[in-house]
Amino acid sequence: MTTPSLPPSGPRSRPPSDAGLPEPPPQPAFRELSRTFWRDVSSTHGLGAAIEGVLNEFNTHVGTRRASVWLHDRRERELRLVASSDAAYSAAAHRVPVGDLEQAAARGLRLDHPQMLHESPEPVLIAPLRGWRRALGTLVVEGAVSDELNDRQRLDLAGDLGRQLSAGIENVQLLEDMLRQRRLLEDTFNSLLDLVVVTDGAHRVVQMNDAFAMRLGRPRTELLERQLADLVGSDLAEWAAASDVERSTEGVRILEHPGLGGTFVVTMTPLIDEDGESVGTVLVARDVTRQTRLEAEQEALRAKLAQSEKLASLGQFVAGIAHEINNPLQGVLGHLELLMVAPGAPGTSPALRRDLRRIYREADRAAKIVQNLLTFSGSQRKIRRRVRIERVLSRVVASRQRALARARIDLVRDQKDDIAAVVGDPLLLQQAFLNVLINAEHAISGTGLPGSIVVSTTCRDHRVITTICDTGPGIAEHVLPRVFDPFFTTKAVGQGTGLGLAITYGIVQEHGGTIHAANGRECGAVFTIELPGHKP
Repeated sequence: MTTPSLPPSGPRSRPPSDAGLPEPPPQPAFRELSRTFWRDVSSTHGLGAAIEGVLNEFNTHVGTRRASVWLHDRRERELRLVASSDAAYSAAAHRVPVGDLEQAAARGLRLDHPQMLHESPEPVLIAPLRGWRRALGTLVVEGAVSDELNDRQRLDLAGDLGRQLSAGIENVQLLEDMLRQRRLLEDTFNSLLDLVVVTDGAHRVVQMNDAFAMRLGRPRTELLERQLADLVGSDLAEWAAASDVERSTEGVRILEHPGLGGTFVVTMTPLIDEDGESVGTVLVARDVTRQTRLEAEQEALRAKLAQSEKLASLGQFVAGIAHEINNPLQGVLGHLELLMVAPGAPGTSPALRRDLRRIYREADRAAKIVQNLLTFSGSQRKIRRRVRIERVLSRVVASRQRALARARIDLVRDQKDDIAAVVGDPLLLQQAFLNVLINAEHAISGTGLPGSIVVSTTCRDHRVITTICDTGPGIAEHVLPRVFDPFFTTKAVGQGTGLGLAITYGIVQEHGGTIHAANGRECGAVFTIELPGHKP
């Protein structure tokens, strides 16, 4: 049994036959039902328990068998028993479809005023529970109400109880809805991955989400009511203060923030109240550190690919030309040697011999340029074997020792222990390091002042890293992206071919390594060469 069943013919209300009888005085206990309801709501924090307390007190004073409250569940389109003075009946968790008009609870939902139903074996009084704009449910009272009351007084009593319950239930439901919406907003606010800070007009922090507090590593209670500048630094705080002038627009900046630990896209938006007035600022910071790093890596890969494609296409072109020039050039050199050493030849004349030696030096220089072109194009046969980088560097330094002394340049070696070997061609690697060392030497010599070059070698993550640092003027910002381009040089005509660093780049690439150029903080140019270590 859920609620008293009624015949399908519909309710038949009995007209009040004793309307002329005097009304008895109101019962004092009934006046306290509202206080009982709110006392139980506060103490039990439950609507059902509070209603049950009111129904028990009502039953005690009016002598009914059972009083129950059914609330409307709009989503499920049914009435649910939430409280009853009969504990066993309430424990059954009854439910009634709103369309089942045989049930008293369903009928009461459609009423405007209480009704007394006499179709059941015992009298049933039903009273609608109505809120401000909607039906809340039904009060069902079963059994005889005090014999001292007539039908009209019983209906008035039920109506009075229904109104008090309706007001209390609606207020509790509204409060629960408000708290539920607040919890939903707080959960949504705290679920955001972006860092969100809200300040008042004096730039004090009045709200923040969990992501912001976690990024600072401090509890929210310590951060609230603090000045914005204390938490995010003076730059962002000054920006927020400056934006007070133009509160109708929002601003966006990308900045690196050490305090928050990353790179952020920061949005500054005015906080507008219901009157359209600006009362503070909403700062939203999105962490784009990973995205920025990925973009930088992609840009580096694109630049590396473009450089490799440029070198590959240019190398094929240069290789063909170099081979064609090399053959006649070797013939010229051979004939010049014969002319200079053959007895009775025109080369025996001192003046002519000087001219022949000058011609030979220039032809030999041209041959070396051709040899560099062949190295650049990768046409030379490479020897692969285990190589100790420190030994290669020692040979490079020894070959430039006198030139460095003449230029008043000190060379310092900083070499860590247990440097892994690499696999490659020792002569090509020697040429690669030599080109970088000569480049550093020329940079210092161009200043006309003494200087120093520091060559350091270390091993990290199975890679051998060599850094060559000089005290020259460094590399101009517009030159830096092109230092490894073939035939690009900042030297005067006749003083360089622009192939030295391009050849080094090609050699390092052939050995599976990387080379980077940059400007140091306390020195000039810094070249870093990384080669894969040999794995036995």
